[in-house]
Amino acid sequence: QVQLVESGGGLVQSGGSLRLSCAASGSIFSIYTMGWYRQAPGKQRELVADITSTGRTNYVDSVKGRFTISRDNAKNTVYLQMNSLKPEDTAVYYCNAELVTRATMKINFYWGQGTQVTVSS
Repeated sequence: QVQLVESGGGLVQSGGSLRLSCAASGSIFSIYTMGWYRQAPGKQRELVADITSTGRTNYVDSVKGRFTISRDNAKNTVYLQMNSLKPEDTAVYYCNAELVTRATMKINFYWGQGTQVTVSS
């Protein structure tokens, strides 16, 4: 069984910062890409940023220069540092991991439970 547990969401004023964390636990053999998605009310879930096991990153255009994704492979943890937050960043943020479990030895995608980020104007 694999769990992704997120933390760090909350309420912040426009221009403020938050740092999200997501720790993967369980019988994990290997983790490949980890990422953050978000879903605002009435909108589809979108990729915010992801990072490969070798550190290559990818960002949606709307967060480039403001958000930074990083990971600690020893801790199976991915982070999202969010600076210069805007009201349009308000959403539920979900962690995602592409990984192989020891039980199946197959690649599957796992999701965290989501953490609310609210940016007030």
